Amino acid sequence: MSEKIKRVLTGIRPTGPLHLGHYVGALKQWVKIQDEYECFFMVADIQALTTHVDNPKLIEESVREVVLDFLAAGLDPKKPNVHFILQSAIPELTELTVYLSMVTPFTWMQANPTIQSEMKHLGKNISTGFMSYPVSQAADIVFVSSDPNESKEPILVPVGEDQVPHLRDTNSIVAMFNRTYSPTFVECKALLTDVPRLVGTDGQAKMSKSLNNAIYLKDDKETVEKMVKSMFTDPNRIHPNDPGKVEGNPVFIYHDIFNPNKEEVKDLKERYRKGEVGDVEVKEKLNIALENFLEPIRERRKEYEKEDIRKILDEGTKFARNIAIETLERTRKAMHLDYPSI
Repeated sequence: MSEKIKRVLTGIRPTGPLHLGHYVGALKQWVKIQDEYECFFMVADIQALTTHVDNPKLIEESVREVVLDFLAAGLDPKKPNVHFILQSAIPELTELTVYLSMVTPFTWMQANPTIQSEMKHLGKNISTGFMSYPVSQAADIVFVSSDPNESKEPILVPVGEDQVPHLRDTNSIVAMFNRTYSPTFVECKALLTDVPRLVGTDGQAKMSKSLNNAIYLKDDKETVEKMVKSMFTDPNRIHPNDPGKVEGNPVFIYHDIFNPNKEEVKDLKERYRKGEVGDVEVKEKLNIALENFLEPIRERRKEYEKEDIRKILDEGTKFARNIAIETLERTRKAMHLDYPSI
């Protein structure tokens, strides 16, 4: 590995197994970039506590599920530049979060789009930990920062377009810290994904277990077929011979993403618009495309279920923690917390 290789930091909160939305919005790109950069793929269990603090068992079980899905999707921690890391196993992140919080105005937290969105669902049950989520996220990113006096190469973070504002918050915190003390962290930069978000099978903007509108990477053939048959299509199309709308139609959104036979997709769209094909045929062909896509993932998952998942996490986390220790020492020095005058 080159010493100047760019670092990538990204992660997923372990609140359940991963679905097609996770693949499209994250895993697909992660697999592509794992040969180009030094990659840190984080299982963000502390951040999962911000919304699931009352369900620790779910988080515990989900950590294994998420790592298995990482592996099944094609991420390879056997590569020397690929590291799976567990957020809570790097205590330096907690300390770094505290230090960054000292220079972060609370109004920034209140203005964060994720905070605003989640607050509507949480009601009055809002914890201090939840409100400091953006600072924790900044710490997660900058702990792999190089010393800006040696290299100003930004930390790359794969995200969808809708997540770019969160990275701006991180860079604002970095800039505030660097101005207050001395250049300590480099900024981060977005690596934009092709498809920022996949609609649920019911057409809603977000896939989730609670809405029962997600197809999971580990779902068996029967479950996938059932979900595809229940998918929403054009609500104004009553009969198979009625002209239908393709744009915004969940079935065709999935065809465009998961069906590699573009000529078939083009033909289905043309006939659908003319009222010459029914939803049944369109869904049957989508089911075949999804099955072809998911079967290799299921097979890889079966193989990895035999491996020591904890060992994989421990090895990656140990490597990352050594970097975190260096970053924290640089942070303390900038804040004079190494007490040079004593």
